[in-house]
Amino acid sequence: MQYALLVYETETDFAARDDVERKTAYRAAHLDFLNSIKGAGIAIQSVVGGAGLKPPHTATIVRKRGGSRLVVDGPYSDIKEQLGGIYLIDVADLDAALSWAERCPTASTGAVEVRPVNVD
Repeated sequence: MQYALLVYETETDFAARDDVERKTAYRAAHLDFLNSIKGAGIAIQSVVGGAGLKPPHTATIVRKRGGSRLVVDGPYSDIKEQLGGIYLIDVADLDAALSWAERCPTASTGAVEVRPVNVD
């Protein structure tokens, strides 16, 4: 079954991506996580997609109300953690997906939401 691991990062996590002294460790942690998924005896096809997202300030929100489009720059909400990326995995069940979410580097600083993918 496919699950999306929605990675919610803190402002500090986003800053680490571009910080000269921290970005190598940040990227290495996520690369290690990805390689762990691939190397865990799960077929390499188990990682079926994913992407990191640009920081929240690059977001644009679109709403349609009463037939009119409303466009607002910036993040959806002013909260401590913002969507930073996704991993899309194919594992046996929710327990397996939760286990992988726990191992995601961001689980220790932000949050990782596990959500089944609607593939019907």
